[in-house]
Amino acid sequence: MASTVVHEKLESLRRCLERIRQRRPETAQALKEDVDIQDILSVNLTRAVQLCVDIASHMLVTTNEPPPETMGQSFDRLASAGVIPQPVADRMKAAVGFRNIAIHSYQDIDWEIVFAIVTRHLDDFENFARAVVNRESGRTKPLT
Repeated sequence: MASTVVHEKLESLRRCLERIRQRRPETAQALKEDVDIQDILSVNLTRAVQLCVDIASHMLVTTNEPPPETMGQSFDRLASAGVIPQPVADRMKAAVGFRNIAIHSYQDIDWEIVFAIVTRHLDDFENFARAVVNRESGRTKPLT
């Protein structure tokens, strides 16, 4: 059931995460002081979240789950369908919260939180991608 759309989005996600890794600063203070790095990280994090939401929407079409009413609910539906583990769904819902702040209230971004995301939580995106790849390759159990 390999989907070209899903694979293209996964490749875009990989590029976003790589860009974040290349440009993340050594400290939160350095991030607070560099508006160019702020832009690069926030744009790529926002894209990464949106790509995951798009992938989730695409994957949900192949399940019996009802359509989600929110972006975050997309991940709960995938967990309910056995595509991703619930802890991954929970982390991705938190990422949607960041995305919403970055898109709608950019001036309210807490750069300490962004620093924590780019230094300690990029694996949330990778865990999501791994679970999707497993599902796409025919494995029925998500990674835990």
